[in-house]
Amino acid sequence: MIIRQANESDWADIYPFFRLIVSEGTTYAFPKELSLEDARPWWMERPLGTTAVAVEDSSIVGSAKMGPNRPGRGSNVATASFMVDPIHQGNGVGLALSNYDIDWARAAGYRSIQFNAVVATNAAAVRLWKRLIFSIITTVPNSFDHPEHGLVGLHLMYLEL
Repeated sequence: MIIRQANESDWADIYPFFRLIVSEGTTYAFPKELSLEDARPWWMERPLGTTAVAVEDSSIVGSAKMGPNRPGRGSNVATASFMVDPIHQGNGVGLALSNYDIDWARAAGYRSIQFNAVVATNAAAVRLWKRLIFSIITTVPNSFDHPEHGLVGLHLMYLEL
């Protein structure tokens, strides 16, 4: 598997699993019915951020976007979001993208990484972040409307670099 910076032409290969994951409504609070072009700015980061892709056998199997969590005086903290094509989940794609993100944040001079909204019922993501030594700083109760579980919490997770 190769992790590399995404280019504009990669969006057409990211969008199908982006659309599927967003439409499931279990992990992201993005609007559900985003067209190919309307969804692009939700995922394809502009500088100071970047978007990466995981490529296996010349197919994009996952993607991550990363950048500053806040502008100005909050820009010493990075943030990131991750999506793995569901047919490739459980094969280490998320871990590879996460390690790329951590290395990118360190190289870019960030002091820490903060995830603002990890859905509490997203057990795979929470398990991965804990494995990478992220801490749950707090959980905002009843802040995500999950299609199966109703209102669930969103974890704020943090890693000191």
